[in-house]
Amino acid sequence: MSRKIVVALGGNAILSSDASAEAQQQALVDTAKYLVQFIENGDELIITHGNGPQVGNLLLQMAAADSPENPAFPLDSAVAMTEGSIGYWLQQAMGNALAQKGIKKSIASVVTQVVVDKDDPAFKNPAKPIGPFLTEEQAKAEMEKTGAEFKEDAGRGWRKVVPSPKPISIKEIDMIETLVNSGNIVVSAGGGGIPVVEEDGQLRGVEAVIDKDFASQTLAELIHADIFLVLTGVDNVYVNFNQPNQEKLERVTVEQMKQYISENQFAPGSMLPKVEAAINFVEHTTEGKAIITSLENIKEVIESDGGTIITK
Repeated sequence: MSRKIVVALGGNAILSSDASAEAQQQALVDTAKYLVQFIENGDELIITHGNGPQVGNLLLQMAAADSPENPAFPLDSAVAMTEGSIGYWLQQAMGNALAQKGIKKSIASVVTQVVVDKDDPAFKNPAKPIGPFLTEEQAKAEMEKTGAEFKEDAGRGWRKVVPSPKPISIKEIDMIETLVNSGNIVVSAGGGGIPVVEEDGQLRGVEAVIDKDFASQTLAELIHADIFLVLTGVDNVYVNFNQPNQEKLERVTVEQMKQYISENQFAPGSMLPKVEAAINFVEHTTEGKAIITSLENIKEVIESDGGTIITK
């Protein structure tokens, strides 16, 4: 039986140390080889992706060339630009992977506007890191030059921080659902989608970044996905991570995961939002389940319910 699966890719899975377009395209070629297994299994696939590193690099590029004649674009437009470029790379990578398997299936990218509340408290507390890591000296120079806010990030360096409001709805959801129900692979809500607010029936973009995992969860709910699959760097979620009593989580309930959250088992800005998004999806669907695992573990997900599976 065909399952409707939303797969959330991380931006860091696309961009590692090499920021060139060629390197990122190659990373997605490798990614597509794993994702095509779902299509071979008869599943319907909706792909979302992060874009934090890509947006950060794009903003730096625009800032370097900023002038009255060639002004830099605002953050919402930069999100749209990376949605388009990464969507193009994914379309091509998935199309080529399908062709190698002799599978005929269309792929479409949807530049996605995600509605947020203009009064979301996140706008008063920018906390979402984007872009590359800088030294303290570089960060302070950027703050003085651009007025942007930078914060030290877990001992790894300084990164720009922006508001991260929660998603409310997705403007293009009807189009996305139509494409999925017609048998197409859809790439959407890239980078959490373009943050927009609605005022008097009109939409306008805002200077913010929506967490990719929460936007993907909202998308999965709205299209009534059977599985919300969050990909990360490990095959399973762990409690007491990197400690002698480390424990791998395989099948867990929402209540168990909430208990682990209360024990501060998951790192904020890393595993915590993935777990929270997974919980939200399971709580707001009738029979849907959420899985957190690695790209390399997809075969086990298909064949033997691999990864950390969260259910009611």
